[in-house]
Amino acid sequence: MKEIRIHARAGQGAITAALLLASAAFLEGKYSLAFPHFGAERTGAPMNAYARLSDAPIRLRTQVRRPDYVLVQDPTLIASQDVAEGLKDGGIIVVNSDHPRHDIRLKGKGQIFHVPAARIAQEELGRADRANAPLLGAFAAATGEVKLESLQKAVRSRFPGPAGEANARAIQRAYEFIKNHALVAEGDTR
Repeated sequence: MKEIRIHARAGQGAITAALLLASAAFLEGKYSLAFPHFGAERTGAPMNAYARLSDAPIRLRTQVRRPDYVLVQDPTLIASQDVAEGLKDGGIIVVNSDHPRHDIRLKGKGQIFHVPAARIAQEELGRADRANAPLLGAFAAATGEVKLESLQKAVRSRFPGPAGEANARAIQRAYEFIKNHALVAEGDTR
């Protein structure tokens, strides 16, 4: 089973991102689960969404404490949260950022991928705060856990018409960004 934790702010679409990821995995014949974790927060407050992907039924219903993968939708959270907390050895963090330097300390071996998801979202969707779809495209390219086509099918199903097509293009662009010229930081071994 692979576990994913998404760091975002309420209202940025992290729950939708987890649902789209789970839907894409389901389309590929995998078992999947997506769920949020937040309290009585309001729009803009830090929150997490989670997804689990597996080849076997998923019975676990707890928060993801030891993720294989972390998606950071809002890079401003890096200053106030340890987004790498609990990341398994060999884990991958995908950060929405044009800048390859952040204060993310990997405690084991792993990789950090940076993708300009907000810029892609602004160009394709007209809203930089909707970086969730491009972040999923980058996740697919960095991890190989789901196929690009499955993510695009899931987003087109969730948002039929022009919105789905724009999100599918955003997913494609971020996927290609990672495949072609991703900025990757290797983890330290402390």
